[in-house]
Amino acid sequence: MSGTLGGVLCGGAGVFLLGSALSEGVQMRRLRRHGLHTHGVVVDNVRVRSEDGPEWVPVIEFLDQRGHRVEFKPRMRGSGMGLATGLTVPVIHPPHSPQRARVKMWRHTTGPVVVTAFAAAVFLAVGVFVAVN
Repeated sequence: MSGTLGGVLCGGAGVFLLGSALSEGVQMRRLRRHGLHTHGVVVDNVRVRSEDGPEWVPVIEFLDQRGHRVEFKPRMRGSGMGLATGLTVPVIHPPHSPQRARVKMWRHTTGPVVVTAFAAAVFLAVGVFVAVN
């Protein structure tokens, strides 16, 4: 009974993560097709707390199509995601929502989809393994 419950829980987590990866992939595809491209500058790196302790997150500033200054923090965080202050980076954002901007670098656009899909595959495989054994 315990193995079945574990398999169902792992399978459920895998399905949830797979749905998240697909949703993120659809959003990124929509951004690539219809998003506005510009350049931003990393104006600061702020310290935030996480489960693993404090980490540094870049703050990126750019001007939208109306000339308004927009600041955002990338959603993808962690080791290797840092950007040096003063660095100019490519930015992409939805036409009517510049506050939902993303850094247009592989590790910030495709990376989250790949990582989430990989985690989903692991959970699904463990779920099947636990349910079968």
